[in-house]
Amino acid sequence: MTAPITEQGDQLRFVSYGGGVQSTALLVLAAQGRINFRTFVMANVGDDSEMPATLEYVRHIAAPFAAEHGIDLHMLNRLNRHGDVETLWGRMMKPGSKSLPIPYRLSANAAPVGRACTQNFKTEVTGKWAKANGATKVNPAVVALGISRDEASRASNKRVSDHEIVVYPLIGVGEETGLKLDRSDCANLIRAAGLPVPPKSACFFCPFHRPEVWDELARSEPELFEKACHLEESKTAERVARGLDPIYLTRFGKPLRLVASSAQGSMFSDEELENCDSGWCMT
Repeated sequence: MTAPITEQGDQLRFVSYGGGVQSTALLVLAAQGRINFRTFVMANVGDDSEMPATLEYVRHIAAPFAAEHGIDLHMLNRLNRHGDVETLWGRMMKPGSKSLPIPYRLSANAAPVGRACTQNFKTEVTGKWAKANGATKVNPAVVALGISRDEASRASNKRVSDHEIVVYPLIGVGEETGLKLDRSDCANLIRAAGLPVPPKSACFFCPFHRPEVWDELARSEPELFEKACHLEESKTAERVARGLDPIYLTRFGKPLRLVASSAQGSMFSDEELENCDSGWCMT
């Protein structure tokens, strides 16, 4: 184990923590002093939106581990203009709401439409926190994302805002860490630290789920699967009533409940999965 690394000057440095395998590997690396981050920030899209197992892991395993190693782990919520907590599920199911912030399709194999969920409930939330904690254009925050070697195409040098610089410590992109870890390496690192490997993080209704994830959700969390189907069906009904086309959470042009058990391959194409949020989700 290397000696702990101290933060550089007064520059804000934090990990955008998703509660999944890769970002938990970053937590272990930080605890071991192998990466220069002592602050982790999780934008919680909502207790009614995130996979319950992810929130359970963060609160009962990751948070105590962070505290034990002197790491600050903050869980942030999106607040509306009245100062009340707003969740992604609540935004979508709000009576009278005509928008759907998650990506959807209008027909089989059509290009996805929409996609404001990551910006509204992750990057804007963490960005506001960063500004409140000293990040500026002159002294931008360094934000680490958990992208591993097997999904390196998701790493991007595009800046989310002018007060943040994004880096990828697991693969040494943005700043050199000497690491080139894939997902299995991350899982092994977590086990070696004495922690259970977390489940993949995502909203339970995320359209980027693979068919096996929907199948497992239907088996193990049938109430959540029914809620996802209800989301698709209710938004379709609202659109049809306004003379618009139905919407689909998969690329097959059929309702979710009809394809979840029979679809082969990805709900979205491999290219679309590689570009999923540039690392802000599913880590």
